[in-house]
Amino acid sequence: MIPEATELVAGYRDRTLSPVEATRAALAAIEAYDGAVNAFVLVDAEGALAAAQESEARWHAGAPLGPGDGVPTSIKDVFLTRGWPTRRGSALIDPAGPWDEDSPCVARLRETGAVILGKTTSPEYAWKGVTDSLTFGATGNPWDPAVTAGGSSGGSASAVGLGMGSWSMGTDGGGSVRIPAGFTGTVALKPTFGLIPHYPASPFGTLAHSGPMTRTVRDTAALMDVVTGFDARDWSAMPTPARSFLHGLDDGMAGLRVGFSPNLGFVRNDPDIDAAVRAAVALLEQAGAHIEEADPGFTDPVEAFHVLWFSGEAKVLQGHGELAALAGRADPGLLRTATRGTTYSASDYLDAMAVRMQLGQLMGRFHERYDVLVTPTLPLPAFPVGHDVPDGSASPDWTSWTPYTYPFNMTQQPALSVPCGFTGAGLPVGLQIIGARHADALVLRVGQAYQSATDWHRHTPKLIAQQEDL
Repeated sequence: MIPEATELVAGYRDRTLSPVEATRAALAAIEAYDGAVNAFVLVDAEGALAAAQESEARWHAGAPLGPGDGVPTSIKDVFLTRGWPTRRGSALIDPAGPWDEDSPCVARLRETGAVILGKTTSPEYAWKGVTDSLTFGATGNPWDPAVTAGGSSGGSASAVGLGMGSWSMGTDGGGSVRIPAGFTGTVALKPTFGLIPHYPASPFGTLAHSGPMTRTVRDTAALMDVVTGFDARDWSAMPTPARSFLHGLDDGMAGLRVGFSPNLGFVRNDPDIDAAVRAAVALLEQAGAHIEEADPGFTDPVEAFHVLWFSGEAKVLQGHGELAALAGRADPGLLRTATRGTTYSASDYLDAMAVRMQLGQLMGRFHERYDVLVTPTLPLPAFPVGHDVPDGSASPDWTSWTPYTYPFNMTQQPALSVPCGFTGAGLPVGLQIIGARHADALVLRVGQAYQSATDWHRHTPKLIAQQEDL
């Protein structure tokens, strides 16, 4: 397992570590593990090693480009990457391009000198909470490749979980960085909307966030320092942050007011999930937080979310012709829900937006009483790969098992998932930490306080342990 990004950069600075060796280690991990989990759709080993050699020369000259110079990094295959196709998991996109532009986060990573290893898997147009596609197949979990890594940024989660790079960039429109983080025992942040600029604009509108995916909260903060910052191509981009997200990261929990909602008032959890999350909350209290069990007070907004999400799917596929003609060429579940999206009226859409605004107002009042809200990331552990929903589900929709994530896309709040234990079957459990809009640094601070008191993030995925035993 290659070191964390912050450790790499410190080692590059004092010449105890090498960007070339770190990149070789990441490429070796891809060679060793990607056949089992299918996390990458594209790997450019030659280009990565050339970039690493350039980074090493800059460090030796005392002139790194930025705080990510030489860090092995991957990019979810929904972001534009100059010179590489962006397939978005779809056979409907022509790989010939042209591909002559970088999305904002990719541009920022290049500017800091990050070593971009390749592109990671996504379901078609990032539409669901697991990662599989007709074009690239299914992505498995580092803890058991027979179960899903989650989605839609499952390739990125498996990549960082297995040391196939220290950083990855994913997207989150309904939980798509937090779901795979929860399932794989990694860390992911859905920042306040607009804090990481996004271009081209998502067809899912202002539900869709870009988000960093790493193994530790500290690495997440360090990656935020690189990829945040104004970009004129995003009409909703926020100003460049005035200070580093590493500033105050270790300030601890003393005096913070934490609202703990074990089920949001309407969710049923797997008993192992409930036990792990309650133990994590007890640890936060020991660290000095004031804990109150408190539900925010909203009912499940899933139908309003469906109107917004399925309308976006319909818009995505609209440019490829009649939906019925796409059978066999596009994900059947995507076609099913996009067809539902075509039935909504403008009035339906505005009604859904009204639900969204009411939810945002409610959460705004909640955060007048509590600094953060803590919930499980997911109510269940990872289930068999290749399925949109777990066996026995009463619904075919991925939203039926992700009730803790999509509400906070509707409110645009920062939400962080950190590992907080394992089920009896040895699968990871995630703790979700949610803050008021613009309280990203506070959310990271709480996550760091928890992670510095635990070692869940340091456990070795079973896939690595099995290889080491051979």
